Amino acid sequence: MATIEQKLTELNLSLPPVSVPQAAYVPFCVSGNMVFLSGHIAKKNGQVWVGQLGLTMSTQEGQEAARLVAIDLMGTLNAACKSVGKTLEDVRKIVKVMSLVNSTSTFTEQHLVTNGCSELLAHVFGSRGEHARSAFGVIQLPLGSCVEIELIAELNP
Repeated sequence: MATIEQKLTELNLSLPPVSVPQAAYVPFCVSGNMVFLSGHIAKKNGQVWVGQLGLTMSTQEGQEAARLVAIDLMGTLNAACKSVGKTLEDVRKIVKVMSLVNSTSTFTEQHLVTNGCSELLAHVFGSRGEHARSAFGVIQLPLGSCVEIELIAELNP
């Protein structure tokens, strides 16, 4: 079975360092075996990916934005694991993903946008990456971002 690192290499992905929060919060919190990641907004070429699904962005673009958020989430999850002496191999389960999609009132494909994140997590973590999920349409997100996603994971004891 391929390791997380091997899967990331196969996908030609490198995990970014943890982003510095833009407000009064921390990027992650570890409590017991649970890791709670703060919401991560979509970035493209190092800048906030601004847009609104159903107005300035297509579902396919939203899926790519959600995939990029997943990469950032994995970078933060990696840092959270290291903070307690563990690695991504110690992730027992991606438990829950919550996705907020900046969208018009008539856009109804938030679930498809969020698949960009969910599918990448499942590919990298295998069955450990299959998770419960919520996907919401919202009228606006911080800095005009098109997508924001938070994640909860369980680590091996």
